[in-house]
Amino acid sequence: MPEGQGAPASPQAARSAPGRGSSGPAGSPESAGRRRGAVRASVPQKLAEALSSQYGLIVFVAGLLLLLAWAVHASGVGKSALLCFLTALMLLQLLWMLWYVVRSSAHRRLIRPKDTHAGARWLRGSITLFAAITIILGCLKIGYFVGFSECLSATEGVFPVTHAVHTLLQVYFLWGHAKDVIQSFKTLERFGVIHSVFTNLLLWTNGVLNESKHQLNEHKERLITLGFGNITIVLDDHAPPCNCSPPAFCSAISQGVYYLYPFNIEYQILASTMLYVLWKNIGRRVDSQPHRNVRFTLPGVMVASVPGLTVLAATIGVVVVYLIQTGRSKTESESALIMFYLYAIALLMLMAAAGLLGIRIYRVDEKSLDESRNPARKLDADLLVGTASGSWLISWGSILAILCAEARPPYTWFNLPYSVLVIAEKYIQNLFIIESIHREPEKLSEDIRTLRVVTVCNGGAISLASSRLESGAVAADVASLGGEAPRVANGNMHLRGGCGREEEEEGSREGTPGPARHPRFLQGDAKRRVLRNIAAFLFLCNISLWIPPAFGCRPEYDNGLEEIVFGFEPWIIVVNLAMPFSIFYRMHAAASLFEVYCKI
Repeated sequence: MPEGQGAPASPQAARSAPGRGSSGPAGSPESAGRRRGAVRASVPQKLAEALSSQYGLIVFVAGLLLLLAWAVHASGVGKSALLCFLTALMLLQLLWMLWYVVRSSAHRRLIRPKDTHAGARWLRGSITLFAAITIILGCLKIGYFVGFSECLSATEGVFPVTHAVHTLLQVYFLWGHAKDVIQSFKTLERFGVIHSVFTNLLLWTNGVLNESKHQLNEHKERLITLGFGNITIVLDDHAPPCNCSPPAFCSAISQGVYYLYPFNIEYQILASTMLYVLWKNIGRRVDSQPHRNVRFTLPGVMVASVPGLTVLAATIGVVVVYLIQTGRSKTESESALIMFYLYAIALLMLMAAAGLLGIRIYRVDEKSLDESRNPARKLDADLLVGTASGSWLISWGSILAILCAEARPPYTWFNLPYSVLVIAEKYIQNLFIIESIHREPEKLSEDIRTLRVVTVCNGGAISLASSRLESGAVAADVASLGGEAPRVANGNMHLRGGCGREEEEEGSREGTPGPARHPRFLQGDAKRRVLRNIAAFLFLCNISLWIPPAFGCRPEYDNGLEEIVFGFEPWIIVVNLAMPFSIFYRMHAAASLFEVYCKI
């Protein structure tokens, strides 16, 4: 900008300066009184938030202790006590949801604020699919109860029925009210929502515990084929002490239940996250900025779809071969482990390369990040980092075991690059996803500009900085004021004023690029297509990597080297604690990548 011309006002200064819409100076007694009133109003909300969160934690800890007591066969604590506790929690949540739905229907004509970022349609569609499979799981449990009705307590029949009703009403509730920003009965609603959050977390923990027990029993049976005969095999299946009639029917149900547990586990954790966002939004002031609806479109991602679907098909084949071979002999088990490690190493290298390419594109781009307050987006980022720590813990344990072991079977050397790549790939992918969800949709760059409207009057300069204004709307506003239509150059809009010297100076600079303009190797639609293909490829790869651990392909169990170094029970505890987070990470990363794909 030429000397003597005023510098454009910064957006921070423009926001802080009083305008026509302000009711008075920032330091006036009226504004100070409003601030004091807002602070006084926020104190009860903070207390209610603290009280409700402590209530939720108390419920969760009590449930965890019951689950632990049942898992270790504590004296006086049976499965009936655990199921009674979980059933009571679900019934209490059902009463609260019914009250909330009825009250909302009575006031449906009122305009209620909504968080447009929460409860995306694709997310509600995913939870509906998982909920449908959860209901099928409940039907199988009811059939299991009927087969063993002679020796099972009534609670084992009441629990799946209550869970099915709870699932149906909760999905209906989330479809209709996941976007709500509650502004009335806030204290009561905080307790109701947080109770729902921790009820779902306890149901998730219960599912994880049952599925882990099943996987551990299968692992103990396979260990002897790898030559670890010094480990005592004691099965812990909590089998009923009576016979089932007909036996084939009950055997099929007991086997089919564990193939549906992964979907039930994902349903419960997704419901918990959606309800947690609803809890964080209680009493929140929603921004008035409109939210751009994102749509799912397929054209332009053929480059990623073909290799992504190939990876998915190959993963299913690897899992089938792994599950068949690991229980036959030591040689076939070692071959299955080597096959899995080689396949996973190649896939993780491709995913890391795709993530690095996406990060490189963002680094070259000059686009600023969206730092506005958004509970849903913050929760997504926190979950990515938090759940990735589960697989990082297992990977570092494997690396340490390989380095410290006295004898190393050949297949364990493939575990070393696999563990290193698991750590690196999740680190890179987290960076790519977090940066992607903090960016505005790419299509907005065609319609929205940062405008610097400069008017020069009587030798003085007045600079107006305005961000996120549509160029067409600004041109219409300027024309309505009697001026000429603004001229756009280099992405900025300049208002032609009444000073000929300014027009000449701007005309001389029109062909000269500004100092902030850097060459880019990808621009516009080309950049958008590349980012879409990266997101689509990583989405399919994360779905593929969710399948093996969810359906029993767990080399962390079958490797055996870690159990020798750390001991059988300590390593099994580490794997059982970390594996659920590792499994959830892949599904949550896939959901986040789908959102990234729709935004680009």
